Amino acid sequence: MSDPYKVLGVSQSAGQDEIKAAYRKLAKKYHPDLNQGDDAIALKFQEVSSAYDLLGDPTKRKRYDRGEIDLEGRERRGRGSFWSKGWKARSGQPGGGPGSGRSSTFNFDDEFDGDAGSGDPIEEILKQWRASKPGAAGPTSGGGARAAPRRNSQDLRYRLKVPFVEAITGIKKRVTLSDGKVVNLTIPPATEDGTVLRLKGQGKPASGALPGGDAYLELSVEGHPHFSRDGNDILLDLPITLQEAIVGASVTVPTVHGSVSLKIPKGSNGGKRMRLRGKGVPAKGADSEPGDQYVTLRIVLPDNPDADLTQFIEKWGATHAYNPRKHLS
Repeated sequence: MSDPYKVLGVSQSAGQDEIKAAYRKLAKKYHPDLNQGDDAIALKFQEVSSAYDLLGDPTKRKRYDRGEIDLEGRERRGRGSFWSKGWKARSGQPGGGPGSGRSSTFNFDDEFDGDAGSGDPIEEILKQWRASKPGAAGPTSGGGARAAPRRNSQDLRYRLKVPFVEAITGIKKRVTLSDGKVVNLTIPPATEDGTVLRLKGQGKPASGALPGGDAYLELSVEGHPHFSRDGNDILLDLPITLQEAIVGASVTVPTVHGSVSLKIPKGSNGGKRMRLRGKGVPAKGADSEPGDQYVTLRIVLPDNPDADLTQFIEKWGATHAYNPRKHLS
């Protein structure tokens, strides 16, 4: 990779937001999914990703600008601060380890607890020397030298909102992630809120020969204005007219799988619950069964009952009195 600033097309004085925006624009332009089979574009995308891996991290960027790390994020030997240089101690030479009788090289590529430039340099060197002796104890937890963590790309995590019906029935779709990546995503049927999907190799690209990270998508299922979910069943309140409740009717009912016809029995009360078998959440496997949809009838009067309806009910009620609340006593 050449100058990372030139790769992203920004100046060395560019702010982090400007660098992020430049990366997103280039990532969309050179993404392999949009340029399948073009090896040159794939290499360009890798170069752009590597440049952002270096400049998108403020700490790495500062160290690169100071000349402490190279384009791959590795320590520069013989450059930068005292801590970026190797320190060789030999028996019989000034600074040699006591009683070592051998040559030991200490490379300060390792990460330390606290600021690498603070503290007593000689004490840190002695800690490295003691840790390198045969039979020495492992890394300490009290601020001593720690083994350098393996340099690898980071996994990326996202949250994705999924429409209610798509989560129930499943769908394949192309999704643009917040970093500009466009990925092919399969949302399986019967997906629940909080489900995490793994996209292998879609994380932060690694530098060198290390493998790239993965992307993890936590799915947030959106609510629906009419449907709700209860386990593997779908619930729906169905408005019906006074006439449909009294004399019965065949009405069209929506389900997550499409509309179906439902026969309302004559004399149906509000609150009556009816089942649509198999119209709920799909089965997750061969040993499971799909859920059902339960329809609760809700009798709805006209917005403005006219005089004819009012007079009819008053006349009918005078000779057909009944108490629907008697069970409450």
